[in-house]
Amino acid sequence: MRTASRFVIVIIFLGVVLGGIFGYKFMQFGQMKEMMSQPQPPAIISVTKATTENWQPAIKAVGSIEAINGIEVANEVPGVIENIGFESGDTVSKGDVLVRLDAAIDEAALRTRRAEAQLAEQEFKRVSDLLPKRAVSQSQYDEAKANFDAARARVNEAEAQLNKKVIRAPFDGKLGIRMVDQGQYIATGTPIVEINMLNPIYVDYTLSEKFLPDVDQGYPVSVTVAAVPDQTFEGEVSAINTSVNPETRTVRMRATLDNEENLLRPGMFATIQTGQPRDNEVVTLPRTAISYNTYGNFVYVVEENDNGELIVSRRSVTTGEVRDGRAAVLSGLEEGETVVAKGLLRLRAGQRVEIQDESGQEASE
Repeated sequence: MRTASRFVIVIIFLGVVLGGIFGYKFMQFGQMKEMMSQPQPPAIISVTKATTENWQPAIKAVGSIEAINGIEVANEVPGVIENIGFESGDTVSKGDVLVRLDAAIDEAALRTRRAEAQLAEQEFKRVSDLLPKRAVSQSQYDEAKANFDAARARVNEAEAQLNKKVIRAPFDGKLGIRMVDQGQYIATGTPIVEINMLNPIYVDYTLSEKFLPDVDQGYPVSVTVAAVPDQTFEGEVSAINTSVNPETRTVRMRATLDNEENLLRPGMFATIQTGQPRDNEVVTLPRTAISYNTYGNFVYVVEENDNGELIVSRRSVTTGEVRDGRAAVLSGLEEGETVVAKGLLRLRAGQRVEIQDESGQEASE
């Protein structure tokens, strides 16, 4: 009996507890249903309108900045550095002396060659004077002339050898970091300093072969680099390669840019827009008005419902190029339609809204 009584008491206790829990949950559900049945306040939004702009069509690519002339200056003959005539980073003109090598032996050799040439010249003059008198034979005259010509050639050779001891700037440009020291012995071909001609400057890049009909020499290009993100460098296509790479099916392009401030340097990574000499009307929106995702891009269009209330509807769009914070909308939207400018993640289709600002910026109180 005692066991049965205890079992009944436990059953009653559990029934009371479970009834209380279910009653509380039922009350919560009723409250939530009542709250959901009440109209939600409209979301405060800022809006913008789709506008039509004239955009010059452009083909985007990436490439590298290249100097028109850029080399590592090196010596043609070995020797010991006697004098260095530049500092790292100097701007030089063509012909400026960069390095002089010790040339004592070459100077002595040149004096010897000149003395030999002078003696050969005197001998040739004597033979020339005697030839009309038939005091010397024609063969003696020819031999004296050949000796004189050979002596002059040896002088020229010695002068050229001596000139190679003076290393000059091959063109106007800006020097890099010096790679040799005073008194250093340098073998033939030792790098001395890098020199680059920086203005104007090239940008080299590649385009797919399908774009070949859309580009030509003289077409404008706009270039941006990470080092100067807020500046665009203008130029034009100066050369198009005559063949297509059979492995990548791309063609090499080269554009020439102004670089008066020397902001562009060889080796920089560049983003290039190759323009075309015609305008194209496109519908554009601020980039913040478009939600980009894997399953497609969309915008929220502001419309009126049957009760005259403003609501938002989700609409898929096809987007194109982005310029200066605005994106081209290729399909899905018409000029003049009003869309939510930002804060798309907190909205849902069919939600009531209230416009706070029609310029796409937060309203100022």
